[in-house]
Amino acid sequence: MAEEIWPQLWQKITIRPQRLSGDVMSEITKVVLAYSGGLDTSVILRWLQETYGCEVVTYTADLGQGEELEPARAKAASMGIKEIYIDDVREEFVRDFVFPMFRCNTLYEGEYLLGTSIARPLIAKRLVEVAAETGAEAMAHGATGKGNDQVRFELGAYALDPAIKVIAPWREWDLNSREALMAFCQKYQIQVDQKHSGEKSPYSMDANLLHISYEGGVLEDPSQEPESSMWLWSVSPEDAPDTPSYVELTYRRGDPVAVDGQHKSPAEILSGLNDLGGRNGIGRVDIIENRYVGMKARGCYETPGGTILLKAHRAMESLTLDRELGHLKDELMPRYAKLIYNGYWWSPERQALQALIDESQAQVNGVVRLKLYKGNVTVVGRWSETDSLYDGNIVTFEDDAGAYDQKDAEGFIKLNALRLKMESRRRSPT
Repeated sequence: MAEEIWPQLWQKITIRPQRLSGDVMSEITKVVLAYSGGLDTSVILRWLQETYGCEVVTYTADLGQGEELEPARAKAASMGIKEIYIDDVREEFVRDFVFPMFRCNTLYEGEYLLGTSIARPLIAKRLVEVAAETGAEAMAHGATGKGNDQVRFELGAYALDPAIKVIAPWREWDLNSREALMAFCQKYQIQVDQKHSGEKSPYSMDANLLHISYEGGVLEDPSQEPESSMWLWSVSPEDAPDTPSYVELTYRRGDPVAVDGQHKSPAEILSGLNDLGGRNGIGRVDIIENRYVGMKARGCYETPGGTILLKAHRAMESLTLDRELGHLKDELMPRYAKLIYNGYWWSPERQALQALIDESQAQVNGVVRLKLYKGNVTVVGRWSETDSLYDGNIVTFEDDAGAYDQKDAEGFIKLNALRLKMESRRRSPT
């Protein structure tokens, strides 16, 4: 039935660009496209060729999304693409983006661990680098005009290459439905991977080593509980094992470097914690978030390894970080999180904040022991042989052998109470 209406639907669809002037279009001879091989980016690939008459270079990043990427190479080649880039950037992603973010204990609006947000600056960086390598004047992406990703990709690109041009097809074309995209595919004989009935997820999903997200479908009604079948990375806490799992993370300068005493790479650590956390029902959240473009949107996220890392890092800092320095980081964290969420990873203010955060981590060294049980992460031990600020001789309830003179507290309290006494007298003069 759908095939019958596509020719009629196509007659109503135009592919005229609505944003870029003819002069700008004529200057674009080569474009680097962020390409997944799926329906949207395959349509974009052909649309760029037809609308701009330009050569297209495809770029696909392996961020640990768990999908086979070679089919994307084959599909791009079948559409006449000569320059096809597929990068394994998993280690770079975790080492240079995820771990620096976790040094700040970053949460957006108190709940979101920024799994999608933190991947975009790396993709933007590689798009700009590939454009320079191939002599492309422009980059293109498949983000819609309603979301945050368009902002993240483009702010990142302009920060790294002010001269680059950006093509955002969803803001230019009239292909505003899945039916229109399918009609385009029929007209230009683009192969569409058809799945059996019932296999296609009703959700818009994004996955990388840090998380998997779900939007759309029944989630657009914020009063509805997500279907249990939606969650792919974790078991329900009710179905998690009745016996807890324990894990020890070793930290050096604020980053985890070993799991249960075994040194691992950043990507190996996060991947392993995803598996362990998922088996114990860790890391599910269902939130309404404020997008940068102004609307509220509901998103569900699974971030098992990230949830464990956040808890562990805060525990390590509680033992090794100076009180006021820790409080300063807590005050700065919401600003830092907003910068990442809104696409300002490459901004001077984020980089300045990062320098302060990284400096604060010099003594964040030691081991944290955690218990994972039915959706909960509990700290059950933490120690540091070199950098602990915890002194049992001072804090003990037993005889401290003179380590702390309790009489000193009297003067301390009186000095801090002085302004309170003055204010009280002003309010109640005698």
